[in-house]
Amino acid sequence: MTALLSLRQLRKEYQPGVPVLHALDLDFGVSQGGGLTAVIGPSGTGKSTLLRCINRLVDPTGGEILFQGQDLAALSGSALRHMRCRIGMVFQEYNLVERLSVLENILCGKLGVLPWWRPLLRQFAAADLDRAFELLQAVGLPEDYASRRCDALSGGQRQRVGIARALMQQPRLILADEPTSSLDPKTSVEIMELLHSVSIKEQVPVIVNIHNVELARRFAQRIIGLSQGRVIFDGPPDQLSDTLLNDIYGGQDWQQ
Repeated sequence: MTALLSLRQLRKEYQPGVPVLHALDLDFGVSQGGGLTAVIGPSGTGKSTLLRCINRLVDPTGGEILFQGQDLAALSGSALRHMRCRIGMVFQEYNLVERLSVLENILCGKLGVLPWWRPLLRQFAAADLDRAFELLQAVGLPEDYASRRCDALSGGQRQRVGIARALMQQPRLILADEPTSSLDPKTSVEIMELLHSVSIKEQVPVIVNIHNVELARRFAQRIIGLSQGRVIFDGPPDQLSDTLLNDIYGGQDWQQ
């Protein structure tokens, strides 16, 4: 079956001759179906850079990013914006518009596909409003939260809004960049449970980079271990041994 996303010889250098990602070759998902892939590794090993290269928040130095058959690395302008609409992003620090309501932030997921003046005038189709309320419930927030400003929410609630906003795009793929790093342990489990469940229910693959190895083992169907920008492990959680984890983390403490 055809991979939804294929990385071919993907490289990234922030400084010439100092690669952060070393010619990565990876395939993610198939044209239909969900599932969660966790990317683990020590700080500075390229986990966030990998995700940000995929949706072109960071430009790769070389290689191909083949998404639904098109090379994102070769696109620019409106063609790139069009393809980005198919990739939802969940951020570490939420990236919500704090002064807007929960519902308005969820509807921001439609910004890439609506005429520019509609969001400005807060004019949304009835179907979009219905979908936003549906997603509010899907991420575990009560309906009366719709009118609350996002600056009145807890960290876990904000991340739920961020996930709903990503789903509002009707994405083919969701990228989650350290979605639990600012959260307490209990809320971290809840957010990973949510990402896993929406991936299966919505049939959208999720790629999440995460520091917590045990959360990765618990919720991911596939784990990719990066060390110094190279893939050290790529497989199911039950094959990720402590010896491999020591190789990935280079002797650093990976137990949390």
